[in-house]
Amino acid sequence: MADTAMSGSGTESDSESAGAFEGGGGPLQTAVWRLRSRGCWTDAAALLEARSGAAAALQRAALLVERCLFTEQGWPEAEEALRSAEALAKDDDERGGAACERGHLAYASTVLGVRDRADEARSALGRAAALLHPGSANRPLLDFRRGLIAEHLSDSPQSARAAYRRAHAGATTHHKPLLLSFTWRHLAGLALREGELAEARHGFAESLRIREELGYLVGTAPALAALADAEPEPEATRLRAEASRLFHLLDGVPTWLASQLSPPAAAI
Repeated sequence: MADTAMSGSGTESDSESAGAFEGGGGPLQTAVWRLRSRGCWTDAAALLEARSGAAAALQRAALLVERCLFTEQGWPEAEEALRSAEALAKDDDERGGAACERGHLAYASTVLGVRDRADEARSALGRAAALLHPGSANRPLLDFRRGLIAEHLSDSPQSARAAYRRAHAGATTHHKPLLLSFTWRHLAGLALREGELAEARHGFAESLRIREELGYLVGTAPALAALADAEPEPEATRLRAEASRLFHLLDGVPTWLASQLSPPAAAI
């Protein structure tokens, strides 16, 4: 179930969480991105502890929420960071960003089977939708996460597709390449479910290309595994082998990918 969000196969727990921030913005943000992209979320969050203000608090919370999604650990730390971000938020955009992270944490808890918080996830993302201006740079991420809820908690692929397409358009407008890698992947996952192999291959390949270009190492193995689901042999086996290599290089992160990379049991 956890792989419903990350694999693109409909079995990932994704969020595949496209975080609310990417690389850029000076030496600090570059350092944060490098750590995050390698799955060192705790270290990345520690770099932000000395920074004051709502923006730094929200970024730190987003890092720790993403850690939960990829490792299934660190829930108390994410909750604490999120409460701090909520307390510091002063305007609608900041409150909306915090509500979006609150919804994503609840979604992750639900889809990973930690605790059913589906109602909380829907409520929080609804609050975020009411707070964020339609032109806000945070709106595409909200649309993407509403798509995750529709696909994986409400079993509504049509609503999910519409949300992913809005997120895709918004990510293009606001120049958010990492988020584009997630929208490509999840649109491809829906196409794969419908048997549209050419469309699925294209979307998964675009997702992988973007992640490799960005150096998003922790998200590359899931992208390889997702593309493998849409490719014929022997390419599928090659892609899964590369995904497995990266998975072990990162000490088994993301945790939910293990079941997708396990070889099928031998027939008896």
